[in-house]
Amino acid sequence: MKTILAPVDFSEASTNALSFAAELCKRASARLFVVNAVQKGEDEKTTKDKLTTLESNLKKTFGPDLKFESSLAHGDLVSIVKKVEVVQQPDLIVMGTKGASGMKRIVIGSNTVHVIANTATPVLVIPEVARYENFYNAEKNRVVLATDLDELGNEAALDILKEIALLITSPKVRVLSVRPERTGLPDMKRMYRDFLVSLFTPEIEAERVTVFSGNVISGINYYLNEHTDTGLLAMVARNSGHLIQKHFTREMASHTHLPLLVMHDPES
Repeated sequence: MKTILAPVDFSEASTNALSFAAELCKRASARLFVVNAVQKGEDEKTTKDKLTTLESNLKKTFGPDLKFESSLAHGDLVSIVKKVEVVQQPDLIVMGTKGASGMKRIVIGSNTVHVIANTATPVLVIPEVARYENFYNAEKNRVVLATDLDELGNEAALDILKEIALLITSPKVRVLSVRPERTGLPDMKRMYRDFLVSLFTPEIEAERVTVFSGNVISGINYYLNEHTDTGLLAMVARNSGHLIQKHFTREMASHTHLPLLVMHDPES
């Protein structure tokens, strides 16, 4: 990774996500680009002061070597992100979402959903309850790739997942698929599952996992609830499919208190 884009609105959720972005940049020696969408009626000088304060706090927390740039832009967030992408060419977008602790459902805000639906750049969604310190925590080192085992048109969509996993302490990748009981896995999907595992080895410990359930999201949640050492959930968004569609609803993306990496299959 060379550049990470972090939109902020100065809420607790977005500043928490910014800490995740800064930690990733520090570990990857990447550049952090922060953008704020100035809304109509907002005082631009006040916003600039807030950005200056953010920068100062980041330097104190993550050290003076953190590569950091910020920008103000007028307009709606999706349009601004698109323009920034053209100029900055980020490898990853990090955004926060409001949430609750424990088993309560976390709802991803409309801004985050709209950005995911309108970008081909991977998006890391950070619930407000998640903490960047877990990158250091060997008890939160399980990375779960939840997949429908449909072949990707562009395997490079998974590159960012491997890059992030390598930044976690002693990562363990689990390729998770969900299917109903007493059903078999077609040969092509079995082969593709093995291929996904091979993408991460030998650098990262990786293995395949199957959960039997009639509902994909319920099956994923069951696995996550049973494995509390999970620190990151990853999925691929497609234009069509059964797991996560590119224009997915809040319902489909609101069941985890974990950071959620949404990758895109540009050829789906």
